[in-house]
Amino acid sequence: MSSKKSRVSVHSKLTVVPSKPSGSVKTNPLSSLDHAMGLHSLHMVFYYKKNPFGSFELDPLRESLSGVISLYPNVTGRLTRLENGNWAVKCHDAGVRVIRAEVSATLDEWLRSADGSEEKDLTVWEEMPQEPNTWSPFRVQINDFEGGGVAIGLSCSHMLADLTSAILLFKSWTEVSRREPIEHPPFFNSLALHGQLVPNKHTQLGKYYATKSEEQFQASVKMATATFKFSNSVIKQCLYEVNQNCPNATPFELLAGLFWSRITRLKGPKSYNTHSLSICMDSRRLLQDPLPIGYFGNAFHFSQLSLKGEEIGHCELGHVVELVHNRVLGIKEEEFSSVMNWFEAQKGEGGKFAPPFRMYGPELTCISLEHMLVPSKVTGSINMTSLIYAATFDKDEKPVHMSCHVGNVEGEGLIVVMPSMEEGLARTVLVTLPEEELAELCEDQAILRLEPTMLLSGKR
Repeated sequence: MSSKKSRVSVHSKLTVVPSKPSGSVKTNPLSSLDHAMGLHSLHMVFYYKKNPFGSFELDPLRESLSGVISLYPNVTGRLTRLENGNWAVKCHDAGVRVIRAEVSATLDEWLRSADGSEEKDLTVWEEMPQEPNTWSPFRVQINDFEGGGVAIGLSCSHMLADLTSAILLFKSWTEVSRREPIEHPPFFNSLALHGQLVPNKHTQLGKYYATKSEEQFQASVKMATATFKFSNSVIKQCLYEVNQNCPNATPFELLAGLFWSRITRLKGPKSYNTHSLSICMDSRRLLQDPLPIGYFGNAFHFSQLSLKGEEIGHCELGHVVELVHNRVLGIKEEEFSSVMNWFEAQKGEGGKFAPPFRMYGPELTCISLEHMLVPSKVTGSINMTSLIYAATFDKDEKPVHMSCHVGNVEGEGLIVVMPSMEEGLARTVLVTLPEEELAELCEDQAILRLEPTMLLSGKR
């Protein structure tokens, strides 16, 4: 058990309400996919070198946050049960909980010395109460570092938003703070996903999700998180090296293949000799009639890649990357629709959705945030820009780092591959594994030869 004293001290709490009341109370039912995420929560941390709120007085903070949440009724509402027992959001402008804290370290010291567990202190981790009618499902924590840096944490129940929604909510806050139009306004429609379903008896996917829902975990193992940052030049060279096997590989496919193979190697041989990776991708653009990226809710899709009889840890990297690449290319609307149909088919009496189960697991899960890269607005530019690092309260102050964590991850672990501040092909990889396995991974020579910058490594 860690004896380290927390360097994060909470000193005040308040509730921020919308600047423009909606005027009427609406109840928005959650979708089947929203319900499936009920065991999980999301926690993001955006780090800035300078305090974007000047002296951190209350007024500028409240003004911009009040303005943006006026456009997000689900964010300021409270969870409630419908007559059939399903969850809904009662949109009555109850507001968002805001916590303010101080960190007894500079920003640079923190990024170098904190670990993934200590980083959790920068966001709110609360179990949803049995009766959440007064509980704020969205919470903001503003952490002031010594010397002027700041980390802003956003936490929410995964039932109300996926990573795309949460990131764009935060980005919208920065746009309102700059008094600029919101680039990706929220789109609320609880039937948006259901209306586009295609009848499809994808039995293999049904079996996959049924297995996930039945999976039982033994005694909980302590999980730990590490952050690896890979430069543009290193990823470019690695893509060149795997070009013979997979000429069109993306940075995500490269890194998913690399970490899958190295983690499988350190976990050792399995008696049943099947190696699985659950690839988690945004599905908004998968649909024939695409949802806007601002669709607010859950639209992530989990697709399994399994290998039988192959020692993936000893395969050539190019071969593993090719397997991941082909699986990603094979994810189409029909697959997503069949999963939604499967969820609908699990309804019980009165249309009540089945209980949630652990979506991030039991197999190793890898989240892609490649869709957070969009074409640059610069005229004539062919470069991509990151929506994550476009979250600037001041146009000249991009975040120096962003972390995201998923609550209640157990089993084999979680990999998150996301754009880096450097942009281009550079990527940041957050890995959550059982503590002992993570320590081994951080010493893995195949990863270290790529000279990653290690953040939040826990070395004070």
